[in-house]
Amino acid sequence: MDPLPIYTIICLVCWSFCLLPFYASSSSRLLPDKPLSAGSTITSDDGTFALGFFSLSSSSTKYYYVGIWYRNIPEDNIVWVANRAMPITDPSSATLAFTSGSDLALSDTSGQLLWTTNISAARNSSSEATGGEATLDNNGNFILRSSNGTILWQSFDYPTDTLLPGMNLRITHKTHALQQLISWRNPQDPSPGNFSYGADPDEFRQRITWNGSAPYRRSLVWNNNLVVGKYVESIKSTIYYTLQIIGDEIYASFGLPVPSVSLVLMKIDYSGRIKTRIWNSNSSKWTDQYSGPNQECNKFGYCGPFGYCDNTQPIVTCKCLDGFEPNNKQDWTTRRFSQGCHRMEALRCGQGDGFLNMSTMKIPDQFLYVKNKSLDECIAECTSNCSCTAYAYTTMRTNAIDEDDTRCLLWIGDLIDTEKFIGQGENLYIRVSGLSDKKRKSNVLKITLPVVSSLLIIICVCLVRICSFGGKQRNKKIWKKLMSGTSSTSIELRDGNLKYPFINFKEIVLATNNFSNSNMLGHGGFGNVYKVTWNFLL
Repeated sequence: MDPLPIYTIICLVCWSFCLLPFYASSSSRLLPDKPLSAGSTITSDDGTFALGFFSLSSSSTKYYYVGIWYRNIPEDNIVWVANRAMPITDPSSATLAFTSGSDLALSDTSGQLLWTTNISAARNSSSEATGGEATLDNNGNFILRSSNGTILWQSFDYPTDTLLPGMNLRITHKTHALQQLISWRNPQDPSPGNFSYGADPDEFRQRITWNGSAPYRRSLVWNNNLVVGKYVESIKSTIYYTLQIIGDEIYASFGLPVPSVSLVLMKIDYSGRIKTRIWNSNSSKWTDQYSGPNQECNKFGYCGPFGYCDNTQPIVTCKCLDGFEPNNKQDWTTRRFSQGCHRMEALRCGQGDGFLNMSTMKIPDQFLYVKNKSLDECIAECTSNCSCTAYAYTTMRTNAIDEDDTRCLLWIGDLIDTEKFIGQGENLYIRVSGLSDKKRKSNVLKITLPVVSSLLIIICVCLVRICSFGGKQRNKKIWKKLMSGTSSTSIELRDGNLKYPFINFKEIVLATNNFSNSNMLGHGGFGNVYKVTWNFLL
């Protein structure tokens, strides 16, 4: 192979030196002496993510933000935003840089602080305050480390509207605040919107989407193991959801079991929908593996007290729980369900109340969790309390989290925000009046009806046999009278009691005029044939 000409080598070297600033501006690290300004980015080592300045507004006044996005996805690619509430109006005057205390701060030339990591109180030594770096990992986590490698701050601890695989959402608040996803205000404005998503502050086993301070959508109550998964054919992998203890808090997370080339995320959009999204590289667009709520009926408490949203029918609508009927039937015909339902028969505590099972249900809100109870004990807890309107029970394997492998839930009062599904949910046992009496009546009918039916059949058979036997005896008597030539024969014949009358030989002689030739009609193989005098027979 011939050596390259000297002028070619010189050109390549010069071109490489020209590219050095671009490589430096898109490294995976932010250093104390190299602040980040508009036009520069930090990229993850594998090139999946980038951090820098961006703008989305199409109006004449543009606002700029510092955020993290997917580098190779052209739409809906922002996964984290630093200064959501404090946009930048002049990007040329803003920088993201280390402070003297090793915080990261976004500020402008006037000195206005737009955003900061604010970890000064967490520093333990002066050595941590004199150095450090910030890196963007391949999973999209922006991490601030001290000079000795201690993690001081990371973006995964401060989610905005998106959860990436491996991120943890804190769902208890023993020593730390709950974490929430907060929606954008609209597709072109990443400032905090109206909707938020996180654990119920009073019960970590369920997640709530809020519209402001009002519940907007409630998840199913956690009723399984610490890890559950759903296989997704399009990515040939399982998306798992898990609960885990980190320190003294419980966290929920989702992700893939092994590193994957598929891009998956979970987010809350500006309209309040919770979405699990998968990037489809073939069609170059996001596919929603899950999105909810999908129907008005799925919104929190939409069907009112003792009503439920039936997702099993082609037309999703509200219905009353078994044993209940609409409070206002006219409203229900016009699809106004907020008044809910009432009992068809009042409870009679201790006098025959029972429990009806409704399967595949999203169990209601506002439950009472009773720990370490067997199924029988759970039923007894509800039965003995006249105010208990329902119970649900399941065996779990969550002892590591709550020191309890059972989950006995009781409801006192109205049942709110209930749904029915296909293939998911659990059994809900609803207290209704007179169920024991109805069961006893049902059992009596089950025993009585077959017995009565059997007796009727036997009686009918006996009657038929008696009638048949009586008819035969009567025919025998008539036969004897005919054969003995009694005078009653003609009476029996005239009464039509026999289909074919019997006559004796003397009567035949008289009827044929003593077998005269004038009465003979003909003859055949069996002998002569004679006509008779009809008046004799009548």
